[in-house]
Amino acid sequence: MRQQIMPSKGLRGTLTIPGDKSISHRSIMFGSLAEGDTEITGFLYGDDCLSTVGAFRSMGIAIDVTEEKIVVHGKGLHGLEEPENYIDVGNSGTTIRLISGILAGQAFNTVLTGDASIRKRPMGRVIRPLSQMGARIIGRQGNTLAPLAIEGTRLQAICYQSPVASAQVKSAVLLAGLYADGWTEVVEPSLSRNHTELMLRSFGAEVECAGNRARVKGHPRLLGQRIEVPGDISSAAYLLVAGSVIAGSEIELKNVGLNPTRTGILDVLLDMGADLTIGNQRESGGELMGDIVVRSAKLHGTTIAGDLIPRLVDEIPVLAVAAACADGVTEIHDAQELKVKESNRLETIAQGLRAFGCDITVLEDGLRIVGGKPLAAGAVCDSFGDHRIAMSMTIAALAAEGAADIDGFEAVSVSWPSFWSDMQGLEVK
Repeated sequence: MRQQIMPSKGLRGTLTIPGDKSISHRSIMFGSLAEGDTEITGFLYGDDCLSTVGAFRSMGIAIDVTEEKIVVHGKGLHGLEEPENYIDVGNSGTTIRLISGILAGQAFNTVLTGDASIRKRPMGRVIRPLSQMGARIIGRQGNTLAPLAIEGTRLQAICYQSPVASAQVKSAVLLAGLYADGWTEVVEPSLSRNHTELMLRSFGAEVECAGNRARVKGHPRLLGQRIEVPGDISSAAYLLVAGSVIAGSEIELKNVGLNPTRTGILDVLLDMGADLTIGNQRESGGELMGDIVVRSAKLHGTTIAGDLIPRLVDEIPVLAVAAACADGVTEIHDAQELKVKESNRLETIAQGLRAFGCDITVLEDGLRIVGGKPLAAGAVCDSFGDHRIAMSMTIAALAAEGAADIDGFEAVSVSWPSFWSDMQGLEVK
């Protein structure tokens, strides 16, 4: 699907951001493993999270889905049943990696697969530590790619020194640790998002965290909870950048998740000169949330690297758009992880911004962007089936001097099905 985007005269108004994707996934998973009902409000009804719903339904978990809420009728830690067919995770890397940790400790066998993108994404980073715990997992190309055949077995606790700061790797190991005796620990090179640790604790698991270490005690009794999913700061990022770079904009974003492991986008934008105000801060289920007001401002270049990267890795494509609109040079380093997302995001965001005339260079570990030149009219961009590229190119198009076209625009449904209509609702007429 090709979507034409006209330049914006300004974005003004109030918007409630869709629910956090990471927390939505986990609420279904942990609710399924808990005893009793888990009631979820603010759930993200995107394709990825619905893949997680489908996966647990196929293992005998009753899940009621309405517009107002989701109710998961959990069966306890050992209540899952062997699915009659393979489990299709669609385009969801979170689903396939986290559920691998859960399935490794079951008393049955399963096969996991997904779309063409998922079958190209690296699974060895999860399979290696799970295998150290005794898991029996067979994948394509030397146990590095899906489909994955998982033979459930008895697991043993380990202390895993992860070579990457990845919440998906950490979570897969900790979830497998629920089925092992004793304490299972993960040590990361830098702290990745900690939604798993916070939510497991709220469900009743024994979880201990210190610095870049997290550990969980096996065989907990998890109990159903009420969960309010905050708005996804990764989705808010598109409006934060749009509101900053499009003249005449002022947007209030309600109920945005402010988990410190996810707020690198705020730190970077403030460093670039953005006009951001945060208010109405509160906590639900261990997660901090609040309202953010963004107003248009003159941005300047910056450097993004090191421990910041795990705190904003999903936001780098739209930060590249901010950099293209900012005065001076922005450099992004230590971002090799973007090469193995839904697309190679270093290459795809660079290709998209070049269509607007941007001076952008792909580095071995990131990007170099020379900003300050108006984004040209007439760009034709490809989403490459990647929702974050599609939405980032939309923001670039709104900030450009004339109309632009985006191919594969339907990819936005992965994380924000109403993205375009929500954007149009903020347009100054």
